[in-house]
Amino acid sequence: MNNKSNYKYLLSDLSTLKGVGPKTVNLLKKKKINNIFDLLWKLPRTFTDRSLSSKIRDLHIGENQTITIIPQKYYFPRIRNLPNKVLCTDDTGELDCIFFNSYEGYVKKILPLGKEITISGKINRFRNRYQLTNPKYISENSSLIRKKHNTYSLTDGISEKVYNKIIDQIINKLPILEEWHSEDILNKFNNYSWNKSIIELHKPENIGKNKKKFYQRLAFDEIFSTFLVNSEIRKKVKKNKKESKVFDLNKQNKIIETLEFSLTNDQLKAIREINNDLCSSTKMFRLLQGDVGSGKTIVALISAFNSINSGFQVALMAPTEILARQHFNLAKKIFPKNLEIELISSKTDTKEKKVILNKLENHKIDIIFGTHAIFQKKVLFKKLGLIIIDEQHKFGVNQRKRLSDKGGNNCDVLLMTATPIPRTLTMTIYGDMDLSIIREKPKTRKPIQTYSKIETKIEDILKFINKEIKLGNQIFWVCPLIEESKKLDHASALKKFEFLKKKFPNQVSLLHGKTNPEEKESILNNFLEKKFDILVSTTIIEVGIDFPNATVIIIENSNKFGLSQLHQLRGRVGRGNKNSTCILMFKSNLSENARKRINILKKTNDGFLISEEDMKLRGYGDILGFKQSGIKNFKLADPIQNNDLFLLAEKEMKRIEKSNEDIGKFKPLIKLYDRADIINDIV
Repeated sequence: MNNKSNYKYLLSDLSTLKGVGPKTVNLLKKKKINNIFDLLWKLPRTFTDRSLSSKIRDLHIGENQTITIIPQKYYFPRIRNLPNKVLCTDDTGELDCIFFNSYEGYVKKILPLGKEITISGKINRFRNRYQLTNPKYISENSSLIRKKHNTYSLTDGISEKVYNKIIDQIINKLPILEEWHSEDILNKFNNYSWNKSIIELHKPENIGKNKKKFYQRLAFDEIFSTFLVNSEIRKKVKKNKKESKVFDLNKQNKIIETLEFSLTNDQLKAIREINNDLCSSTKMFRLLQGDVGSGKTIVALISAFNSINSGFQVALMAPTEILARQHFNLAKKIFPKNLEIELISSKTDTKEKKVILNKLENHKIDIIFGTHAIFQKKVLFKKLGLIIIDEQHKFGVNQRKRLSDKGGNNCDVLLMTATPIPRTLTMTIYGDMDLSIIREKPKTRKPIQTYSKIETKIEDILKFINKEIKLGNQIFWVCPLIEESKKLDHASALKKFEFLKKKFPNQVSLLHGKTNPEEKESILNNFLEKKFDILVSTTIIEVGIDFPNATVIIIENSNKFGLSQLHQLRGRVGRGNKNSTCILMFKSNLSENARKRINILKKTNDGFLISEEDMKLRGYGDILGFKQSGIKNFKLADPIQNNDLFLLAEKEMKRIEKSNEDIGKFKPLIKLYDRADIINDIV
């Protein structure tokens, strides 16, 4: 089996393993273990030391013990449901071996009378006699038992003994894979091969030793495989040659000069990076990442303006109609009047929609705004040159690639997200794209003052709200999910709505998960137009929507949430030029972690710093408060613990790309660690 290229063995079906029948295969597949490689990553949690043999007189009740005995007599009861018993002895005493649900023939086979047998299992005492029920291990060959046995997170129905046998079988047949890393990389991991590393990982003495070089070697492989896949996707996108966009920067600068605010250095840098991509002969595939309120939209619209001045059309997609309308209104405000700007929404009647689609197909519209509906098959463009997607966190790698292909070769792609995430995650989640980051906030944007209040102080909060309303300001009151229950979420918001309605008659409205889309948009529009002062809402408040008069947000049960989600919620206020306030309400008896989270939010408004701290406190699995599409589910690597490995992978990937090194030797690595459909035609 030790064929140097035979990595395919590792991707073999579980049924190819000796002793693994259909029942066991199904049990394993329920745990998302679909092949031999998957099984190798179910690492041992601990081990049981069965290496020391004991005499019967020295047995300890309740402990796993290994004993060499001689079976002396069988007791097979004729009464149904009673267990079979075998009297066993050594030179110090007697022991009863008890077997439930067993056949006589089976018992006689494994414990033949008069033969020396080694057994192991947990010792009990019954009627003043030592007893071992259903021994874990039984063998005439004591060396098979007297050793350390790994304990795995077992699938129901598979014994420790069977599981260890399966793993041992795989380890013994592991193919010796040809090395894919350079000498420089290998030296950093004490020259541990992949094969040697995986063997070491399953040794009982190495359980939990994630600082060891063999562990780091495998974690690096996992990280690097992701970098390889992302690099190949970038190359694939860049292979598509396009018509370079040519535009007059003076026209761009005139737009910038007419703005009511000055652009930050980060915004100007992002515009330059995007312009370079637009003017390039290769397709742009770029992510514009920025904190809430950093001004990504204006950067995207200036990029749209330059594409239009190159003779191309632009499509901007937002996750909701109200956000699409907000972008549309801003474009109408800053773009020259001669540009044809349209919006398609659910409110657009059939006749008007038909006219718009006809104009779009004949290039009589320069830029169109809408939701995902603008990318339906029936929506045709004459000369689409730029696709802009706002709040694209729901798009994974495959979806992004399809989106890029949809626009055609001359169409650039710009994705925006207001979700700052740590660099290690950015490298893996968005590594298939070029990246522009806006960290700097506009000077006109004032920091949101953040306070914490125990819920018993609600009267103080009500007094503060009353004062803000008298000043002409509006308030968000958020009732986040409690125990991840939508039912409780709804009930909580409804209860608070009824409470506030009594305190502020005709000034309060309610928004929750059960609100239908049309009603939701109507409520948000009414709030925008100041038809009421307080909006009680669940966590469904739209990301990115500007409510300039909303200066206060109150978040209940703030201790239940991670930093990043609280920061996103806080960003619903402070969108105008007024001072804004966030009040984090909490119940008594805060945990140490909850106290840390609240204190960090009170100290800083920097979303990037907050996401780093959030990941340290909660781990990287879900720092955003919702399932992040595209996050790599690493088996060993951890963006917190293995930051150095991520940086090393990035450096090595840049070296390979710069030298134009053939990645053919990495084929096993890519296949083993990332079998995404997107790379099937790459390697």
